Amino acid sequence: MIYLLIALGGAAGSVSRYWLSTAIDTRTASAFPWGTLAVNVIGSVLIGFLANLTIGDRFIGSPQLRFFLMTGFCGGYTTFSSFSLQTLTLMKDGEWPMAAAYIIGSVLICLVGVWLGHAAAGLWQRPPLA
Repeated sequence: MIYLLIALGGAAGSVSRYWLSTAIDTRTASAFPWGTLAVNVIGSVLIGFLANLTIGDRFIGSPQLRFFLMTGFCGGYTTFSSFSLQTLTLMKDGEWPMAAAYIIGSVLICLVGVWLGHAAAGLWQRPPLA
């Protein structure tokens, strides 16, 4: 049953990734992969948020929901395999400054995204002030 939940979450994440990255890339019409960068940032924020909610017994929902969301959806949604291929393509095309900007931007912005998601979940879980 866990594998089915992960597969369903992965399918939903993959379809969401394709839809959003395509929507962004068609609107920007740029060699820079803005759609993949956006998906990686959003996925990093989401997985940081969900990871924070799973510390101890704070997760709202079942372990099955965690597998569906974190392992399935986030695993299907994030796109570092696409990131790697697109970076290689930029390098092969001689677009070294753009490739470097893509690597640095993706890693740093996604790390900030994970931190923001983690911090947001921590704030969300705090009891109201008395």
